[in-house]
Amino acid sequence: MRRILLSSFSGSVIEFYDFVLYVIAAAVVFPHVFFNDLSPNMATVASFVTLAIGYVARPLGGVIFGHFGDKLGRKGVLVTTMLIMGLSTAAIGLIPSTELIGVTAPILLVTCRLLQGVAVGGEWGGAMLIALEHSPGAKRGFAASFANLGAPAGAMLATGSISLASTLPQHQFLSWGWRVPFLLSLLLVLVGMFIRLRVSESTLFKSLDQEAEKRKVPVLEVLRYHPKPVVLGIVVAISQLTIDGIASSWAVNHVVELGADRTTILNLKILGSVALFIAAFISARLSDRWGRRPLLAIGTVAALIFVFPMLNLIQTGTAESFATAVIIGQFIQGTILGPLAAFLAELFPTRLRFTGASLCFQTAASLGSGFTPLIATSLVTATGGIAVLGWVWLGVLAVCLVTILIASESRTRDLSAI
Repeated sequence: MRRILLSSFSGSVIEFYDFVLYVIAAAVVFPHVFFNDLSPNMATVASFVTLAIGYVARPLGGVIFGHFGDKLGRKGVLVTTMLIMGLSTAAIGLIPSTELIGVTAPILLVTCRLLQGVAVGGEWGGAMLIALEHSPGAKRGFAASFANLGAPAGAMLATGSISLASTLPQHQFLSWGWRVPFLLSLLLVLVGMFIRLRVSESTLFKSLDQEAEKRKVPVLEVLRYHPKPVVLGIVVAISQLTIDGIASSWAVNHVVELGADRTTILNLKILGSVALFIAAFISARLSDRWGRRPLLAIGTVAALIFVFPMLNLIQTGTAESFATAVIIGQFIQGTILGPLAAFLAELFPTRLRFTGASLCFQTAASLGSGFTPLIATSLVTATGGIAVLGWVWLGVLAVCLVTILIASESRTRDLSAI
């Protein structure tokens, strides 16, 4: 079981290192390297559009790899997604700037970003289910969380690596320094593959393996027979993913644009990832005792209360205020993230669990994390302040809270019986 949890965690660390690395680069690098022929505001918007494209591809990845994960098994999908993610990330580090090859540069960037999105869309479901379906029922919330715990750990690595590169002089950082963290992805992939190849297939899946031919198109069966869990899962997951979009991308760019030191902000962002990791670890353990819904509700209520304090702190433009906003915000995010993986998995039967859970989480990621930085930037630019952004965010979180309250508790559900 320790090897399985290590595989789930380490694979997610690598996948989210790659994915979050792009998120940070989209905020502080790409506007200057790939969109430097635009005005500063439009360059930022264009960079965040490419960021959103990767998130849009995540549900597609969830459907594609969910199909094969539900028909052929979880393990093969995990190896494939890791290879795609590592190669596409390294390729980003090799793309020449727009000054050298013109419009071909952003086209190549978007292509690599699409591949990243497809890969991480399949990674999360496989990593989560390998852990959850091997674990004892009383600990499956904690086991499933290891796929989610990989996200803040990967974010720490990504933020730390690009923060270190940003200590170079500005022209060196924008010329080649930012590329080094992307190229390091290849080394991480080798480590991850060594761990992944030593893990056995999910026992719950193997018990249904002889029925694989009956599951011709899992996504159609999910949408036809389980539409309510799909909608419920997407809305609940959006609650923490909007926090991610604000704290991980928009806030970093906004504070740097207001004059804060880039390297300092990136270092402080690491503290936010630490807070996210700790909170997710604790809440996942508690969800096996108290249930999934109480932790999800507590985190969402806290997010509602902290919306305007967080935005006002970010708007001050100081490193200290940014640190307070992001550390508290991501601790709240972690409270929701901890039980979320098990909650989504427990909505669906084993034969459709990969597709169903992935479709929920990756669609929510597309809507929550993918478009939030773009929407936030557009609203703040159009209105000159954070008030409208705050009210829109409050409305989204309120809908999420109502959905959590009407959902049924799934902690004691027998997964082998559904």
